[in-house]
Amino acid sequence: MIFSRFLLVGIINTFVGLTTMYILLYTGMSYWTSTALGNAVGACTSYLLNKTFTFRSTLPVQHTVIRYLAVICVCYVIAYAIGIRVATQIIQSIAEVPLLYVEDIAILIGAAMYTLLNYFGQKRFVFLK
Repeated sequence: MIFSRFLLVGIINTFVGLTTMYILLYTGMSYWTSTALGNAVGACTSYLLNKTFTFRSTLPVQHTVIRYLAVICVCYVIAYAIGIRVATQIIQSIAEVPLLYVEDIAILIGAAMYTLLNYFGQKRFVFLK
């Protein structure tokens, strides 16, 4: 049940975060700037919804917010670094796909990895019962 609520929050968070990332990417910002800012916007939404709805945590904000920031930062670096590497390898192995789609694919791969890593980090490290 908790994972179902996490996925629902994730849908909202993903919509907010990915929309922000792609808007920033297509208005001229770099991959790393776009994903960092989009992730930050989504993370604020995610924190509030996960604290109150997903994990129903009664822990004070000052107890959870530092741990939450640590988890999202670690998850971000791991997920999006792997995402860009995997996307580059995929694009290079498929000669018909233009290299300009590497960052688009990397964002999707990174978002999927981030979601899984983030769930386990929040459940086991941030919103402990």
